[in-house]
Amino acid sequence: MSDQRPAQESPATFRDVFGQSEFRALFAANVLSWVGDYLAKAAVTVLVLRETQSVALSAAAFAASYLPWLIGGPLLSALAERHRYRRVMVFCDLIRMALMVLVAMPFMPPWSILTLIFVATLANPPSQAARSALMPHILGGDRLVVGLTVSTSAAQAAQVVGYLAGAAIAVLNPSTALLINAGTFALSAALVRFGLRDRPPAMTEAHRSHLLRETAQGFRMVFERPVLRAIAVLVFSAMLFSIVPEGLAAGWAADRTGGGMDAGTAQAVIMAANPVGYVLGGLVIARLTGPARRLTLMPVLAVLAPAVLVPSLLNPPPAVVALLAGACGFAVGGLVPVANGLFVQALPDGYRARAFGVMASGTQIIQGASVLATGALAERFGIPTVVGLWSAAGVVLMLATAITWPRPATIEAAVESARAESAAGNAHAPQRGPGAGERGREHGRHRHAVT
Repeated sequence: MSDQRPAQESPATFRDVFGQSEFRALFAANVLSWVGDYLAKAAVTVLVLRETQSVALSAAAFAASYLPWLIGGPLLSALAERHRYRRVMVFCDLIRMALMVLVAMPFMPPWSILTLIFVATLANPPSQAARSALMPHILGGDRLVVGLTVSTSAAQAAQVVGYLAGAAIAVLNPSTALLINAGTFALSAALVRFGLRDRPPAMTEAHRSHLLRETAQGFRMVFERPVLRAIAVLVFSAMLFSIVPEGLAAGWAADRTGGGMDAGTAQAVIMAANPVGYVLGGLVIARLTGPARRLTLMPVLAVLAPAVLVPSLLNPPPAVVALLAGACGFAVGGLVPVANGLFVQALPDGYRARAFGVMASGTQIIQGASVLATGALAERFGIPTVVGLWSAAGVVLMLATAITWPRPATIEAAVESARAESAAGNAHAPQRGPGAGERGREHGRHRHAVT
């Protein structure tokens, strides 16, 4: 039976999404991994600081988790296309579990901890790419958009819970927090192994080339197709300014406190506002608006997101800054999951993991660059001035993006084209190399069952 819903139908519900047993297993595995990851980040920084008394090395331990995305995210994500998604996820979880156990050992010197953390995070791109590419096989149509919304909202909540729990446990014993993280990876591996079907690889051996060439194909797929390129520009633009209040929260709180709110509390409130707004925006937009209405809201939310930060020019108190950051997060939370849903539906099967690597790496790089740029500007100018003018420039950028946003008919044509390409690939799969016939028939059965 088809999961695809015509645009004029009512939106999918949370019950529709969680009614799928495979989604429940994948969602639970994701939440466990996310909470464990953020818990470990908080604990590792404390552990390295205690061992070395060096703030720089402690910060390096935190930054090590982002390096794989910066130096090879698309390349590592391309590996997920070559192998069975379930096998990739289980293997990555087990590797990270083992490495986290080693990091927790009391005899590990600081340089070994940094090395092991870096190696463990090399498993993040292929694992997350496989999870992202698998979602359209589990959920279709508007269920996919709602499922992505629930997942991204859970990721934001997991960040808050993981950081708070990690910081609290690390004060007593950082090794305990790391062992808990290892346990979350073990549970995640079990949920994926026994809760998901074992689908064949998206890329057959006959279609393999050099890994670098396959990675380049992912870039071309994203930036040569007009609809995919428009979505990429929209998401990257949103990341360019929405992260800024969070990134400058410490300096902002130190410069402007009042109303009985100390600098530490002000920083926490500002940093938490954007994720909280993101969760609310994603859930409200997904639940209360239909598929067609969400498409029409995308350009509006795109412009609204930076616009609500422009009043920062007035140098408001931290509580108001938090409200502005929360409003920005609300708009981005309503925008990005819908864009993600369109993105995966407009991608032919066999490119989703690679395209995810391109998008995830671009997001990480743009967020880091925007915080670095605004931080450098804030050294010369006031933070309210920097954030306000940066956001005003974001309004101009988003207006240009909204004006050039593809028409609904163009988006629909792109989605249909991707479905046709995927179906054609499945139809021809039995002719690909020795033993490919059975793999192709199995792949065809799985796609019929989920689309």
